[in-house]
Amino acid sequence: MSKVEDFLSKEEEQEIVEAIRMAEKNISGEIRVHLEKTTALDVYDRALEVFNELKMDETQLKNGVLIYLAVEDKTFVICGDYGINDVVANDFWDSTKEVMVAHFKNGNYKQGLVDGILIAGEQLKKHFPWSEDDTNELSNEISKG
Repeated sequence: MSKVEDFLSKEEEQEIVEAIRMAEKNISGEIRVHLEKTTALDVYDRALEVFNELKMDETQLKNGVLIYLAVEDKTFVICGDYGINDVVANDFWDSTKEVMVAHFKNGNYKQGLVDGILIAGEQLKKHFPWSEDDTNELSNEISKG
């Protein structure tokens, strides 16, 4: 694959955006997916940079979640803002990562992302349920770098 744009088809991207919309219907948190070809930085450090570039650190309840993929490096990270990390166990994202990795190993990137997003939404519902005054603070579209 030469370009990050070729990683997912338009239809697959729309399914992922729809999964974000579905997950966010039940939570006050914000979920984003970011794709990059590669990173020279440690993958977690780069994910934190992207988190800030996308202004995910500016959500009201500090409950943004970024799923960052460096597609050529075959690596990804899930990072949550401190509002989430302050109230969840250290292994909070492990089950989400395991499901995603199982799909990724079989080349099912779209399904891995969709399942990861929906599982993250389910897990976040316990701590950050949707409320009447909730607004969609961040775009659901996939960002690319």
